[in-house]
Amino acid sequence: MADVLQMSTMFEPEVVEDLFTKVKGHSTLAQLSAQIPIAFTGNSIFVFSMDDEVNLVAEGGKKSAGKLKAEPVKVAPLKVEYGARVSDEFVYASEEKKLDILTAFNDGYSKKVARGLDIMAMHGINPRDKQVSSLIGTNSFDTATGVTKVDYVAGTEEAVLETAALAIGEYDVTGFALSKNFGSELAKIKVNGVPQYPEFRFGASPAALGGTACNVNSTVSYANNAAGYVGDFASAFKWGFAKEIPLEIIPYGDPDQSGKDLKAYNQVYLRAETYIGWGILDPTAFARIIKKG
Repeated sequence: MADVLQMSTMFEPEVVEDLFTKVKGHSTLAQLSAQIPIAFTGNSIFVFSMDDEVNLVAEGGKKSAGKLKAEPVKVAPLKVEYGARVSDEFVYASEEKKLDILTAFNDGYSKKVARGLDIMAMHGINPRDKQVSSLIGTNSFDTATGVTKVDYVAGTEEAVLETAALAIGEYDVTGFALSKNFGSELAKIKVNGVPQYPEFRFGASPAALGGTACNVNSTVSYANNAAGYVGDFASAFKWGFAKEIPLEIIPYGDPDQSGKDLKAYNQVYLRAETYIGWGILDPTAFARIIKKG
């Protein structure tokens, strides 16, 4: 029994798919943008920039070259992990009971990975310690050069959304990622006593705003006074994960450095790790709304 428990196993493929279906349901960025497969060594996505328009040429007329710039954006996976102690009764439990525990762990882990993706890619910080992460660097909406910053004060919600939409130039606005507070302010807007955005009332997160995909999430305002992000999430942001997700069941030691030996406290430790990556293909395709005052 002990030898089995010390082995690092993998979640079954169907469990992984289930986990990331839940991630899509709880991550604003995963809901607004496209998922791509990620290799452990990372992916390079080439972004082509054609600054000129097409050239109209008469038959036999002179052709001229247009400007072309191709730059690779590296989508490198980063490792995230989550562990938790459970009673060592888990070791002796029936297979059905073990499955219940692992199912609950899977549910909780999927939500934490989902929140982690948002927090890291939006704010550039480690979700656990809330500190700026050198591993992320400028690969976040808050730290990338080129993302337009738009200041916001309560009462100007409609105007600031218009300003943010215009700031991304020729890109299409395909999504709004809004904080809960911003959604609440939209719900308060009335014309002649009639609510203009009743779909945001009572903390709701509508799937669309003005016909454009929308999601309201507490991860938006997790750091840096962010109130919202507006941009072309459909084409200018990509994310994905490596499908091999190890699950460790650790019966000995102090794996979480709590100072409490597992055996001494009749516990075992469950730990899962995921490699997840994302890339902002063009920062100018996005604007971030910052709450002032």
